Amino acid sequence: MSAPGLLIAAPRSSSGKTTVSLALMRALARRGLRVRGAKCGPDYIDPAFHHAATGRPSFNLDSFAMPAALLDAVAGATAADADIVVAEGSMGLFDGVRAAENRTGANADIAARYGWPVVLVVDVSGAAQSAAAVALGCKLYDPRVTIAGVILNKVASARHRRLVEAGMARAGLLVLGALMRDAQLVLPERHLGLVQAGETADLAARLDRLADLAEMGIDLDAVVACAGGAAPRTPGSLSLPPGQRIAVARDAAFSFLYPHQEAGWRIAGAELIPFSPLADEPPPEGCDVCWLPGGYPELHAGRLAGASQFLAGLREFARTRPVHGECGGYMVLGQTLEDANGTTHAMAGLLPVETSYHRRKLHLGYRVARLCEAGLLGGREARLIGHEFHYASELSPPPSAEIALARVADSEGIDLGFAGHRVGAVTGSFFHLIAADTTP
Repeated sequence: MSAPGLLIAAPRSSSGKTTVSLALMRALARRGLRVRGAKCGPDYIDPAFHHAATGRPSFNLDSFAMPAALLDAVAGATAADADIVVAEGSMGLFDGVRAAENRTGANADIAARYGWPVVLVVDVSGAAQSAAAVALGCKLYDPRVTIAGVILNKVASARHRRLVEAGMARAGLLVLGALMRDAQLVLPERHLGLVQAGETADLAARLDRLADLAEMGIDLDAVVACAGGAAPRTPGSLSLPPGQRIAVARDAAFSFLYPHQEAGWRIAGAELIPFSPLADEPPPEGCDVCWLPGGYPELHAGRLAGASQFLAGLREFARTRPVHGECGGYMVLGQTLEDANGTTHAMAGLLPVETSYHRRKLHLGYRVARLCEAGLLGGREARLIGHEFHYASELSPPPSAEIALARVADSEGIDLGFAGHRVGAVTGSFFHLIAADTTP
């Protein structure tokens, strides 16, 4: 039977969704509930925190990037073998792209599709009764969505809480609890968001601290009672593996592999063999594919340039077997990488691309790609949907049709030209693959 769920959302970014989500996940898990986390939208950092808080994998749910069958399969896998699903939103509850109804990538699409009530996290700093007007607007904006209650965040004092609660009562909104303003609740961040779960010092203690605060400030029984809806138990593939034995780079420089991709590969029978470029390990013998995920190679460029066994092994692997790099992995497959200080480091030299983190420029958004030629990711003209989020710049010329991986457009269909590279069996691009799609 599919577990009921909740969506933890907010009117805007930086309201405290991650803090509240982790606090609830950890607190409910400590009570003995089988909690499964989920993340709405293209985020590869938060699911690792969910996993740490619950002890169970967390998948992404994306109404724009995932075809309906894949979305339902991922949601069904999330809700199976669980007592409750706690899904964390991204940005504001209704923020998405301009697309067909229910396919905008907004949190609200997910809540509506699976009937998951929304617990709205409201940052009340700088407001009192007016915070209720914002929350009421969220309640009334989309009739597909049910706002089950609100959790107040960054409350300054007992008096401040009473004023905010008075406004919520007038608006007919149930207050499920409150967290006081506390700088110690903030998790460390870097340029792509939170510092990765595996790098966060004393993560278990931090999560237990959040759970303690949830126990004190939130009516957990009422939160659980708000859960509802269900994800379909629809059989389906999460993703097809690119090979049978996949060498996957995994360390502080390479960690951004979407969990549903990894799980899908395993479910389909593939074996993932991790190796660490930062430990100067080459791709393991006996693998038929090498995958370099995104991550933070720009923070470790000197060590990667000096990892002679890794680079030599990668070049040897690429002579006979496919290699693919996403974002950070793509940068390492290139000729050079310029770090934040302006120092240029030699990389693997397998693709004709030079990148720079010193000349920072934000690149952000969905990418809809058509492959230029058949390869590791699919046949010629295969349609792929992914997401790009990085600050690196390409110093080398844009790829021509002869060596480009794909022609890409943004979420509104605006042509962005050719992207990525392919040389023999080596491919790479700045976008992270979320799904292959057969719809036109």
